Amino acid sequence: MVNEIPGVNMLELKLQGFKIHELPAIVEVPAVHGRRDFYKMGLVTGEMTVGYGGEVLELSGTVLFFVNPRVSRSVVRRSVNTTGYACIFTEAFMPAIVKKSPLWNASENPMIPLNIEQAAFMTGIFQKMLAVHHSDYSYKRDVIKNCIELIVHEALAIQPPARSLQNGAARITHSFIDLLERQFPIEHTAAPLKLRTPQDFAAKLAIHVNYLNRAVKEATGKPTSVHITERIAAEAKALLKHTDWSVADIAYALGFEYPTYFNNYFKRITGTTPKSFRQV
Repeated sequence: MVNEIPGVNMLELKLQGFKIHELPAIVEVPAVHGRRDFYKMGLVTGEMTVGYGGEVLELSGTVLFFVNPRVSRSVVRRSVNTTGYACIFTEAFMPAIVKKSPLWNASENPMIPLNIEQAAFMTGIFQKMLAVHHSDYSYKRDVIKNCIELIVHEALAIQPPARSLQNGAARITHSFIDLLERQFPIEHTAAPLKLRTPQDFAAKLAIHVNYLNRAVKEATGKPTSVHITERIAAEAKALLKHTDWSVADIAYALGFEYPTYFNNYFKRITGTTPKSFRQV
């Protein structure tokens, strides 16, 4: 006999950590900002501007997207006819796929353009997940996981990761970016940011800081310090916009000893003060 919990749908309980929905045909134009604790994957057709980890991406047509929860993002849909599907899931729901797949690498472009044939194939998989998710099939969790894995592998076949890990510089850079992103998002002020300088990361990776700087510059075209600065600034913006923490609390959470140091840092990077940025 299956134990029942009053008021709880047991099939839904089994699928805890996963949700899928169809995007509405008519959408509002204003920006939608987000930073959550789940991974997101979807298929969307339309024109839009996406802000992802400090970069702005212009999209048109049909794309497959993969969103890392550690990266702040904003979306502006520039078409009222944007359509598609999106699913979200926790790392616990698909631990192996999110850890091993480069599609959720925070340093990679999260969007993969699709042609008509590819878009039709992916649409069928998302429709299958949606139908199964709303069914009473006892093993729908397994079906959904298989669908996610199929989408991931098809996506990798369509567009392999741009950054090869065949050389030492690329491997070091990958390790640095991964270490940097693991510190985010910051959820509370009790555990402030630990790694804030190239020297900090070099020590953690057990390599000389000069080697780290050369590798990162060779692989990305940007110095290590710029990557760190851009990421801390992006996190600061997210915390200012999406939390009610005081500026002082945000400063301490980001590893600044005094709020004035954070104020000066933020103004130097963005051209405005944290308080002014929050009020916009």
